[in-house]
Amino acid sequence: MMKCPRCTDQTLVISDRQNVEIGYCPACRGIWLDRGELDKLLERAGSVTAPKYPSGSSKHQQPKSWLKEIFD
Repeated sequence: MMKCPRCTDQTLVISDRQNVEIGYCPACRGIWLDRGELDKLLERAGSVTAPKYPSGSSKHQQPKSWLKEIFD
C-alpha cells in the first residue's frame, strides 16, 4: 500500500482505467501515476476523435473530456 506523497498519512486508492493503474488520494484528491502511465493515457486520448454535434444542437454543450471518461 502506497501513501499519498502530499498527505503522507493517507493511503492511495488504486483504480484500473483503460488498463492503466491510477492511484488517487481520497483526502486531497491528488492523482498519482507511475512512469509511462501518462504517456499511455495521452496515446489513447489521441486516438479518440471529438464527437460531432448535429446542426441545431446547443453550442454551449462541451464534448466529454477523455479524462472524464477515465474517472467515470
